Amino acid sequence: MRKRRKVLHYDAFSSKANKGNPAGIVLNSEDLDEKSMQSIAKFVGFNETVFITRSDKADLRLRYFTPGHEINLCGHATVGSMYCLKTLGIIEELRDEITIETNVGILPISFETRNGDLFVTMKQDEPQFIPFHGSTAKLAESMGISEEEIDDSMPIVYGSTGAWTLLVPIKNLNSFSKMKPNNQIFPEILIENSRSSIHPFSLESFDKYSMMHARHFSSPYSGTIEDAVTGTASGAMGAYYLTYLNNDVSQVEFVVEQGQEIDKDGRVFVSVRRTESSMNVYVSGTGVFVQELDILYA
Repeated sequence: MRKRRKVLHYDAFSSKANKGNPAGIVLNSEDLDEKSMQSIAKFVGFNETVFITRSDKADLRLRYFTPGHEINLCGHATVGSMYCLKTLGIIEELRDEITIETNVGILPISFETRNGDLFVTMKQDEPQFIPFHGSTAKLAESMGISEEEIDDSMPIVYGSTGAWTLLVPIKNLNSFSKMKPNNQIFPEILIENSRSSIHPFSLESFDKYSMMHARHFSSPYSGTIEDAVTGTASGAMGAYYLTYLNNDVSQVEFVVEQGQEIDKDGRVFVSVRRTESSMNVYVSGTGVFVQELDILYA
């Protein structure tokens, strides 16, 4: 017997509806088991759907599902859901900070108004990196570009601030419009982490206020092809910058642009601070309500 559930569609990292990155948001999810959450996420079909429940460790618990499986952390679904709760008044108007329980631990969330727009800032998990030792020729082929378009002056590494992705530096901005991912062959190329996504990026950008441009191609296990504007990967790029590109500074703040090639233009604000023993990674963005979905699930 099928059941009915209300899912809220918010776009994150944009203030314009149907730009940025769509997230499904399910409130008051205590009655849902893991199978039901997965079924709802598959029906919704967005890159991620987030389920919000009570927590005995933090203010709220968030669980994130792609159409194919659960993931530990999702930047855009966090930003979108926190924007939703704040603007609906579920998080009190005068409260500027809360904590969320995720599969990577307890993370702080803060709220502020910038130029009239509500912005959500989330702390991400401790950055991790793993070298890539696979074939760059096959990697380029899997993205639909030539090996020469990959920038070999910067390292290709797997990065994670809560979800693993392969960070691939690209020489020129014009390569991104040519990219056509063949996601099904990713696992045979990503020999160190076969379930990783692929995140090509460049230090060239369309917008003069952005420092990096990117696209994000999903792991085939997730059931999607491309993520429009990616919060966790943007956070990993901030840590990548301090680790591999500029060891002389202890902090960096910049804007990542993403989604232009698929008409989902969005912006992620990245802030990373280095300490003696770790890096603190934060991403910020705004959001917008799009629609309410009424779905049936198994």
